[in-house]
Amino acid sequence: MAEDRVLLFSYGTLQQENVQLASFGRLLAGQADAMPGYRCDMLEITDPEVIRTSGKRFHPVVSESGDPADEVAGTLFEITPEELAAADSYEVADYRRVMVRLRSGADAWVYVKA
Repeated sequence: MAEDRVLLFSYGTLQQENVQLASFGRLLAGQADAMPGYRCDMLEITDPEVIRTSGKRFHPVVSESGDPADEVAGTLFEITPEELAAADSYEVADYRRVMVRLRSGADAWVYVKA
């Protein structure tokens, strides 16, 4: 991975082409991966811009479960630091960005329940 690239894991709307185009101005290429030890719930979004961009009022949100058998599937993307900042702007205050170790062994940024 180039130094000017970061890894971002998405289990939700950042996997959608329309959200990628609106947030990054391009489609992202990614690979399937998963987050062990996490579980997924749904969160009602109230930010009208995020709802307009995603087309969805309810978005998935993950939190640590404490059970290594739990797992959340998603996509691992390689993006620029500027695109990571754009992803930060897209996510609402109910999410916070943390570094996690994925099933593949990669360390990636992911948005979890705040």
